[in-house]
Amino acid sequence: MEIDEKHVDNVKEFIAHQDGENVRNIIWNMHPADIAELCKELDVDEARYIYQLLDNEKAADVLSEMDDDERKELLEELDPEVIAKRFVDNMDTDDAVDMLRDLDEDKQEEVLSHIDDIEQAGDIVDLLKYDEDTAGGIMGTEMVVVNENWSMPECLKEMRLQAEQMDEIYYVYVVDDDERLLGTFPLKKMISSPSVSKVKHVMHRDPVSVRVDTPLDDVVQAIEKYDLVAIPVVDSIGRLVGQITVDDVMDQVREHSERDYQLASGISQDIETDDSVVQQTRARMPWLLIGILGGIGNSMILGNFDATFASYPEMALFIPLVGGTGGNVGTQSSAIVVQGLANSSLESKDMLKHVGKEAVVAAINATIISMLVYIYNFIVYGGTAIITYAVSLSLFAVVMFASIFGTIVPMTFDKLKIDPAIATGPFITIISDIMGMLIYMLMTVMLTH
Repeated sequence: MEIDEKHVDNVKEFIAHQDGENVRNIIWNMHPADIAELCKELDVDEARYIYQLLDNEKAADVLSEMDDDERKELLEELDPEVIAKRFVDNMDTDDAVDMLRDLDEDKQEEVLSHIDDIEQAGDIVDLLKYDEDTAGGIMGTEMVVVNENWSMPECLKEMRLQAEQMDEIYYVYVVDDDERLLGTFPLKKMISSPSVSKVKHVMHRDPVSVRVDTPLDDVVQAIEKYDLVAIPVVDSIGRLVGQITVDDVMDQVREHSERDYQLASGISQDIETDDSVVQQTRARMPWLLIGILGGIGNSMILGNFDATFASYPEMALFIPLVGGTGGNVGTQSSAIVVQGLANSSLESKDMLKHVGKEAVVAAINATIISMLVYIYNFIVYGGTAIITYAVSLSLFAVVMFASIFGTIVPMTFDKLKIDPAIATGPFITIISDIMGMLIYMLMTVMLTH
């Protein structure tokens, strides 16, 4: 359902008149994600009014769908006991953990103290210990688990009991007496196998799984590679501790993509369009200041060649061309590397091999670009003009440098455990621009002597 401005205005008007009946009629059949989108357009008090009209289960679903910033703002206004009774008790553990991460430690403890289900509270405490960028940090503990030694009737009975507590069942996992993951139980076998059969005789062995400390990127790749809708999570000795569903992964992938895009754009912090002026300024300023330093560096380089400009003033016309080409080429090369590192089609140990391949591609591109500019300058300035040769040779050298530099930097960052997405932004552009100017000036001077 599309939430348009008229729709929001109607809700605001009904809330202003405390007309809960009409508000309830509007949101009754709306999907939780649509209600979350509606709440985003309301202020905190109006959103809280909406939540008061929802039953506990739907209220929990809506809260899970909200953006982190809006959810945090709403939670700060709520009493810890309300958060525990109204939301946490009606959430899967992974969603509850995501929500509690938005709170400070003191409020987390207060919320946990009001959870009636001690087992659920214990699961949440355990999950909060994991890094949120690992399998343990995004997994949930709700799943259907059967023992390898159970017969079909025993298995069916236990599955029915466990399924009552779950919204969706993706896989049925098989464990041994020590809770170690052994396989998955195909539901088709429940119908086709004799009742005396044991689970271990019909299960699918050695399922794809990840460990609690597996990085999020590796989890995503495993789910994508094996076309899974959920993946089991095991501890260091192979005990089944949870599962990650594809919808949980997609939420995390979206957040990481947004963060990487902002890093590549020269934004140093995760910001949203509705963040304050101070937050947005603080996030943007670092790379802008570095860009200014780069520009000053360029002006210092050019200032040392004023005599050359006096003799060949047409050189100034090609400064944007040389600098811009270097920045574009470097960004292209680094973007390809970062993408390869992200999807594991490229590893940092293959640096020399990839640099060699990139050098060949760069040589072809550099030759084509240099020849095109040479032809243009030959027609405009003639075959004997210094500028005709200086610009073409400089472009060739700049493209080669920017391509190789743009390849090496993100791979080096990856080896140093630094997010390589940083290397696709202003860093590459600034360095390539400075080096481009230096190469252009030195090439011209060499040709004039």
